[in-house]
Amino acid sequence: MLRPIALFAALLALTALPAPALAAGSVPIHLGQCVETKIKELGTRLEGVPDSGSLIIYANGVVGVEYDTIKALSRARVGDKITLCLTSIPGDCPAGDMRGKTYAALDHRTKGKWELHDAEHMCGGA
Repeated sequence: MLRPIALFAALLALTALPAPALAAGSVPIHLGQCVETKIKELGTRLEGVPDSGSLIIYANGVVGVEYDTIKALSRARVGDKITLCLTSIPGDCPAGDMRGKTYAALDHRTKGKWELHDAEHMCGGA
């Protein structure tokens, strides 16, 4: 679900980062780190089920999923250039369970912004 304050803070930080902080094609692993990537795939949370939420897969392998339909994603297109920032990493997760990271994204073509988790459930969940 969108958290406007966290999303705004992450995207605002983009303007303060020097160019080398935006690594092309890699996956952000540190809080506040941003990378450049593209949209590889767009769809619904449940394949073929309209109104089941939103799903995005970025060219660098990061996945974003949400139970709600994200309006900004309806204007996005495969191939759009994206700045993707890691905004949250869950703590106290079981060993090996890496789910629950949150990423903020800025679509350079549409200027749309969204924030999504990398899995339907947080670490330790279903």
